[in-house]
This record gives sequence, C-alpha cells and structure tokens, in this order.
Amino acid sequence: MSDLSDLVLGIDVGTSGVRVAAIDQAGHVAAFATSTMPGPLRDGPRITQDPALWARALDYAMARLASTVDLARIGALAVNGTSGTLVPVDELGRPVAAGSLYNDSADAAAVTAVGRVAPARAAVHGTTSPLARATRLQRTAGVARIIHQADWIAGQFSGRFDISDESNALKTGYDPVARTWPDWIEAAGVERNKLPAVVPAGTAIGEVTAEASRRFGVPTRAVVVTGATDGCAAFLATGANKPGEAVTSLGSTLVLKLVSEQPLFAPEYGLYSHRIGDMWLAGGASNTGGTVLAQFFTPEAIRNISRRIDPGVTTGLDYYPLPARGERFPINDPTLPPRMTPRPADDAVFLQALLEGIARVEALGYRRLAELGGPPLTSVATVGGGAANECWSRTRAAALGVSLKMPEPHC
Repeated sequence: MSDLSDLVLGIDVGTSGVRVAAIDQAGHVAAFATSTMPGPLRDGPRITQDPALWARALDYAMARLASTVDLARIGALAVNGTSGTLVPVDELGRPVAAGSLYNDSADAAAVTAVGRVAPARAAVHGTTSPLARATRLQRTAGVARIIHQADWIAGQFSGRFDISDESNALKTGYDPVARTWPDWIEAAGVERNKLPAVVPAGTAIGEVTAEASRRFGVPTRAVVVTGATDGCAAFLATGANKPGEAVTSLGSTLVLKLVSEQPLFAPEYGLYSHRIGDMWLAGGASNTGGTVLAQFFTPEAIRNISRRIDPGVTTGLDYYPLPARGERFPINDPTLPPRMTPRPADDAVFLQALLEGIARVEALGYRRLAELGGPPLTSVATVGGGAANECWSRTRAAALGVSLKMPEPHC
C-alpha cells in the first residue's frame, strides 16, 4: 500500500444500521462512523427489509466518515453483512424484491425438499434455511441471481453482483471442504446458475467504479476485497487465531465461534464451520441476546440497573431467554419456548436473571463444541454492544470459567 493509500475501509451492515471504519497499516482505527435505519418488517413468519434502507444508511455513514478522514487515502475495502440474509437481483444488481433476513422463515415444502437431499453436516437445515428461502426468491419476476447482503453492498463499490465469499455462502449450501456448490443443490430445488460465484474471503475482485467513487468519495484505484459474515468479521477483528481461542458476539443475537484445526458439523445442534484462510471457525448462533433484553429494558435502563447488581450473588432463577419460540444453537429446536418466569418484582433481579440465562446458553454452546471434537477452550474475546457491560462480563466469566478479553474502542 502506497503512502497515498495508507488506509483500508471496513463496512459492517446489520439490520439496524451501518458502521464504517478507516483503519491504518498498524491496525488502528483512524476514523469511525455509524448510521441507523428502520428495523425489519415482520409479517407472520416472514421477516424482510428493503435493501434501499441499507443503501441509504451506507450513504449516510460514508458521508459522516468523509467529514473526519480523507477517503482518498483508502486503498482497499471489504464488507461484512448478516449471515444468511439474501437479496434477489436483476442482471444489473438491482433488487427485485425485499431482502430476506437471516431469521426469515422458508416455505415448509422447501425446508422438506432441502432436508431430503442435503447432507446432515450441511449448514442448510431448519425453518430459516437460506437455501430453502432461495427457492422462493428464485421465482421472483426479473431475478437473475440470489446474492447475500454483503455481496450486494460490496457491489455498490465494485459494480459486481455475481460473486460471494466462502463465509457468506456457507448457509446457502456452499461446501467449504470441497470448495464448490454441490450437485445436490439442484435436487433441493435451487438453480445453481442463480447463485453467485464463490471465492475465499479476502480475495480481490475488482476496483471501485467511477460511479461509486463519485458517490462515496473513495478513489477508483481502491481494491474491493471479499469480506465475510458479521460473526466471522467480528472474530477476525479480535486477532484470535489459535486453536482453543474463541469469540462471542453479544449483539441482537448470541454468536459463538472457536478456532479449530478441523471443521465441525453437527446440524442436530445447529453447529457448523466457516473456512477462513487456513482456519476453521466452528460455532453457531443462538436466538438469545440483546433482542430479548430490549423487550424489557432500554439501553439506558440496562446501564443504570446493572450498577445495582452484584454478580457474585446469583438469583437462582433458571431462565432460557428467547425473544420468541424457537432456538438454533446450542439447542436446535424451532419450537423451544422462552423461559423467563417467574418475573421478580425487582427489575435488578429480573435483569440479572436474564443476563445469567444468556451466560448459561453461552457456556452450553462452548461445552457443545468441546463434546463434538473441538479443542479445549482457552480464552474468549467479546465483541458487540453487550461487551461494554461489566456486570454481564463478570456473570459470563463465572459461567465460562476462562479469561475474557474485551475489545478496544470501535474494534
């Protein structure tokens, strides 16, 4: 990277906003900006979001970033998006329907068809299977390709809407061991020619287009590199790279990943493995997490009430906090009901019981990984909004029995 392009750009797209960071050659954050957007639309089991919201949030975040750093210094960029979020596009990359979010439900017949032909270890099983949802999206009028959220955002810079990475493609049926779209995908009812080409995460796929340069202020010489899912990107940001090192993402959901020397697959527990370089990131995503807390408390209330909690004295309440019926990992059961009763009169006791319950789910997840052949857990780094809550961190450390590593600001 030349002196004229001494920064790289990282873009994180979720369901509630966009975060962008300019990072220098030493790995430090030189500038950081965020934007928010309206949440997903829920219509019964269907959960969708208009990609135009992603684009507007991206524009706003990039404009804010440009006010604090010279974007002409950007030499390369990569995007991460929510794992399993799909968008059907036409030949020019224009969405022809709303984005199907990671927790959107597939049609029952499609779930059955996928389950009938997909290998047990494939990360495509379940009611929210991206591959099963793709069967519905491919019937959309004008659809040329079904791509992932991160692919579509990267395409805003590169102009390419035909390529994905091994991380995002995993839950859509890509085989990370054979490194190909398997033949059985056609038997599951999905046309392979409507799926993107797949390359390893970190592969250069082009440069910023002139149109994108005018729109965002990033130079046309900047290289667009394939990114990863949000969970894998959060993992990489911590620097964890040795077997036994793990990362927990405490966001809307709870995502666990552990460095393993071999891939681990156990769909009966919602366990799968991402391939990133020479590493395998084994883990899964639970539906517990910040979404549950937000049903009862505002962020400010959580901060204030947490100061009244003594994590050294447990509540004795055996909660399994879920925002609604259904769990993916470490228990894979679409009918699993939330367990959050009885509710104490004291909000501090109630919040503590929720935090304890989420911590127990996390501990169970790492025990599952060990039981299924993963290396012994040596450390857990934490990313996401929940990482800043000291009370929660102490509760988790007691449940996990290993040291916790907290993130640097904006990392």
